[in-house]
Amino acid sequence: MKKHIFLSGLMGGGKPPVSQTLKELLRADETDMDAVIVRECKMEINEMFERFGEEYFREKETDLLRRLAEADPTIVSCGGGCVLREENVAIMKKCGTIVLLTADPVTIYHRMKNGADRPILNGHMNVQYIAGLMEKRRAAYEGAADLIVSTDGKRPAQIAGEILERIREIPDA
Repeated sequence: MKKHIFLSGLMGGGKPPVSQTLKELLRADETDMDAVIVRECKMEINEMFERFGEEYFREKETDLLRRLAEADPTIVSCGGGCVLREENVAIMKKCGTIVLLTADPVTIYHRMKNGADRPILNGHMNVQYIAGLMEKRRAAYEGAADLIVSTDGKRPAQIAGEILERIREIPDA
């Protein structure tokens, strides 16, 4: 790997399992941004949002991206809101390829409905809210993406294979 591979998209899009699969296929390092932030801050994301607000968490994402930009290439599973900051997108574009993983709102609902650890969805766990959130973020997600891969009805290995096949077509990826 010459550059980082950043997996972006809404929660429930499949970033962690695809990241793990790419790690195995490429024999590369893998970074789950949410997990690193939770470990470093010694508190869950829900607690960060409650105690310090979303902006605090977003700053932690940006700080981590700055450090990753200086590190050896890795597969990075980004938080769902990571590409909403232009600064984050600029950092990722400079040192990697951004892959947007998409899924239908119904798919995301079914993947997320039993979890309570997503502050953005707490109290809003329904298909209509998810569809609205997707639409609200669509321009940022698509504008940041170097390539877009649908995860609906696919296993992580299929998605990873598609990413690797398509990333080879991108110059300097």
